[in-house]
Amino acid sequence: MYNSFSKEVSEFFYLWKGEVDMVIFSLCILFLVLGYFIYGSIVEKIVGIDPNVATPAIRLKDGVDYVPMESWRIFLIQFLNIAGLGPIFGAVAGAMWGASAFLWIIIGCVFVGSVHDYVSGMLSIKNDGESLSEIVGRYLGYGVKQFMRVFSIVLLLLVGAVFIMGPAKIMTSLNLGPTYTHWSIIIFIYYILATMLPIDQLIGRIYPVFGFALLFMAVGITGAIFYQGYPVPVFDMANHHNQAAALPIFPFLFISIACGAVSGFHATQSPMMARCMKSEKIGRPIFFGAMITEGVVAIIWTYAALSFFGGVEKLNAVMVEHGNDAAWVVSHISNTLLGRLGGMLALLGVVAAPITSGDTAFRSARLTIADMLGYSQEKISSRLVISLPLFVIGYVLTKVDFGVIWRYFAWANQTLAVMVLWACASYLIKNNKCHWIATIPAMFMTLICSLYILFTPDGLSLEYGLALKSSVAFTAVLTALFFFKNKKMPAPLADSASA
Repeated sequence: MYNSFSKEVSEFFYLWKGEVDMVIFSLCILFLVLGYFIYGSIVEKIVGIDPNVATPAIRLKDGVDYVPMESWRIFLIQFLNIAGLGPIFGAVAGAMWGASAFLWIIIGCVFVGSVHDYVSGMLSIKNDGESLSEIVGRYLGYGVKQFMRVFSIVLLLLVGAVFIMGPAKIMTSLNLGPTYTHWSIIIFIYYILATMLPIDQLIGRIYPVFGFALLFMAVGITGAIFYQGYPVPVFDMANHHNQAAALPIFPFLFISIACGAVSGFHATQSPMMARCMKSEKIGRPIFFGAMITEGVVAIIWTYAALSFFGGVEKLNAVMVEHGNDAAWVVSHISNTLLGRLGGMLALLGVVAAPITSGDTAFRSARLTIADMLGYSQEKISSRLVISLPLFVIGYVLTKVDFGVIWRYFAWANQTLAVMVLWACASYLIKNNKCHWIATIPAMFMTLICSLYILFTPDGLSLEYGLALKSSVAFTAVLTALFFFKNKKMPAPLADSASA
């Protein structure tokens, strides 16, 4: 009788634990959704929109880059542009620290990433669809603009290289026949076409197919996790990483989980959509909404990684065993939960995310250089002049070790977000708007990125305490300089779309 009662009690608590996990997962998703409707509305009112103004897509229509498109199509392109490997591979890597990953995703996504994406996107649409470097320079000065031109192009090339290598590794794992080299070539050819052709001819048509695959992946993985009963054994804020002493949560978690919370790369993509939007009023669903949707994807994969392997310690052990290969983890989870066919469909969704970021990374690099040189892109020969060197450099980067590329991409990506957030804060303060929605995130991300480069072996390798104090001091000085400069500098000329 005792054994029977004990078994019933154990089953009760097991089921109760599963319900708690379901509630926690649901609360994370609810937080993101409410963030869109409540905080998104607040941010929209602070920035200000004019539904009646003629957008760049209307005024500057050229049939190549300035092409008016339907709102749902623009949203899908923006979401797929920004949802690269970050909310999938980054989420799996972030889960190695434990449940603190959930907290950074939901808070970072709503209060940092979505603000970053929305304000920078709206600044582009208000200024003729300008590229990121031109926008940042407009509000932070000529010297910063010159730096951003180089920095953003380097980042975009890193993204393009990473998002050739990552998808190629996943497709190779499906054992469909082609080798890693063959898949890399196929993906690279697609990138060339997507960079060169008018945006509505290839990207605008193929993205709905990729969107279905990504949607199937998210829904399928979520349903399988709960239907098959994979609970999360540990849910606390402790550092559970197998290298906890060497990799403290602050700053490593915030660098590893980039695209699911905040990513400077997103701001390089928004100008492409700013050149296709028919009205400023769709800015919130496209820019803020796409970031929130990406946060949902990151939550799903963080939860899946922790649940599937039975907790953070076992996830860490598996990652170490497989050389920290997030691609293997994603492939194994998908095939196990959804079967061979379902797993292939899910992995196509996973592959679609980075591919639809890689193609637009090269395209955005082309537009950034064209804007910098004032070089018209209406003729295909003009596009080829800029694109050919980019393709050559991108191909060379694919020969570099993936782990090295990813580490530098992750830091460069978050550093770019810092620059964008400061530019957004400068715009708001110069126009007498509530700048704190961007200033506070800018300060926080400055602290994260400076601590990372001061502490890690990739940077100066300082002792952690010294690195932390130094990064706090650096952030304080930069913030003071920001307010001093913005007090002294006049506001920029009126936004061209409103002039």
